[in-house]
Amino acid sequence: MYRYSRFYYSFLLVFFMGLGCFAAQAQDSNASGQDQKSPAATPSGQSQPDTQTDPLKRARRKDDKAAQIEKLGGVYKKWLDEDVRWIITDEELSAFKKLTTNAERDVFIEGFWQRRDPTPDTAENEYKEEHYRRIAYANEHYAAGMPGWRTDRGRIYIMYGPPTSIDSHPMGGPYQRSAEEGGGQTSTFPFEVWRYRYLEGIGQEIEIEFVDDCGCGAYEMTLDRSKKDALLHVPNAGLTTMEEMGMANKADRFRGGLESLGSGPFNQNNQTKQFDRMETFAKLNRAPDIKFKDLQNELVTHKIRTNLLPFDVQVDFVKLTSDTVLVPITLQVPLRGLTFANKDGVQRAVVNVYGQLTKLSGQIVQTFEETLRKDIPAELLEKELDNVSLYWKALPMRPGLYRLDVVMKDVNGDKTGIFSRSYTVPDYGDEKLSSSTLILADQLEPVPAREIGTGNFVIGTNKVRPKVQPSSGQPRSFTRKEKVNFWLQVYNLVLDQKTNKPSATVQYQVVNTATNKSVLDFTESTAQMGNIGEQVTLGKSLPLSQLEPGTYQVTIKVNDQISKQMIAPTAKFVVQ
Repeated sequence: MYRYSRFYYSFLLVFFMGLGCFAAQAQDSNASGQDQKSPAATPSGQSQPDTQTDPLKRARRKDDKAAQIEKLGGVYKKWLDEDVRWIITDEELSAFKKLTTNAERDVFIEGFWQRRDPTPDTAENEYKEEHYRRIAYANEHYAAGMPGWRTDRGRIYIMYGPPTSIDSHPMGGPYQRSAEEGGGQTSTFPFEVWRYRYLEGIGQEIEIEFVDDCGCGAYEMTLDRSKKDALLHVPNAGLTTMEEMGMANKADRFRGGLESLGSGPFNQNNQTKQFDRMETFAKLNRAPDIKFKDLQNELVTHKIRTNLLPFDVQVDFVKLTSDTVLVPITLQVPLRGLTFANKDGVQRAVVNVYGQLTKLSGQIVQTFEETLRKDIPAELLEKELDNVSLYWKALPMRPGLYRLDVVMKDVNGDKTGIFSRSYTVPDYGDEKLSSSTLILADQLEPVPAREIGTGNFVIGTNKVRPKVQPSSGQPRSFTRKEKVNFWLQVYNLVLDQKTNKPSATVQYQVVNTATNKSVLDFTESTAQMGNIGEQVTLGKSLPLSQLEPGTYQVTIKVNDQISKQMIAPTAKFVVQ
């Protein structure tokens, strides 16, 4: 009976799989018959089978596409295809599609909205709230056999908001053309003209025309102002002023060009305006510009400046998955280099930040931008100027060689600083013992469970605020009143086959580089660390009150006793 059941279910499985394949091939064959194309010609003149109409290859492409959608996941696909379809840039879209884990996608989405937040120093993101309000409005007012957000009017409303004015003709009917359209009277389909007084990145006095020539409510955005003319193709009907006077022929409208408007005494320069109209139309169809495009341009122009804004950059590397690395980027700006202006009795400095990571080919794979604001009471300004301000951004990256470019602009003082350097994002394979960057931090503390993986300086379960190494190459500096915190993650420890646990020792050494005297030498084993696996996070603090001023080197030596591999990352710091 058992053998019979197995045979029976196997037969059903094979039968339905074959039935599905037959249906798919039949559907593709029908589609091919409806849209036949000639064989594609090779450079040698020989014809090859048209792969576009090959049913088997089309079926494979459909399967590949379905697999890609499944891999992306429903919520992320909806976010990409619906929520931000009209506002995501080509660079952002390309970067998002290369992400492979939901954790990476969550980080990307958070950064996507942060880049557009007009008030990053507040909990609210007005841009995001307004965006979803516009989607709701578009769905309510512009639906036409499809959701309102998918229509042309809905798209423009979502991208650019409500127009300054709308010239609406919901019923069409008699229409007196303007002089620029050739004059004369005709009858039109339903249409609307939206006017925007100003659109950033596009221009002033922008007019957008939508026409419902199907009478179904699906207004289409058009460049051709004659599209609304219901009598356009009716002989001797809806004539322009010059056509009525016998000075022009209606047939002349169809001799090519962007629009089929009749000629008139006041529209002789329509042809010369076509390129301007096409340029405006193209701009309206692309995603709105990011906030700090001027800072991005700084990376291209690289102007020679004498009024520079100094800042330091630190880049660290932390493993996310076997092929994805979290790259925390920390920017440090000395407050004394900023220009403070009085704002309601408070001294305020404002800095715009733009950064990008590019491949050797020049392709931009990640960008970030922020507005940083520092408010200091006037009476404390002079005392606070000796401190620094930090900005932190963590980006998911694939292993490889990249160039990091950062531009910072002091808004009040018109100072600009530029940083450019190449970095190799390491490949954390599954075979070799390896580690993250050894981070020396002035703050190291656990975060609540609800904040794990989110927020500034948060890596996993810890808040790790690094001391940024000066661009001069000098070691990081601490005072004797502080603690130096060591943070490191170790990867690819080999597990014992019997216990399913690693067996390794971790030795912490701190040496005074001037005297070669050891001030700390401590060893612990993985057996003392509790229930750990192939990866372990190390975090230790060292009070500096007992150390003499000078330069010190810390070494964390990890010895895997099963694989016989060892790593020993090091870092230097100065005690003042």
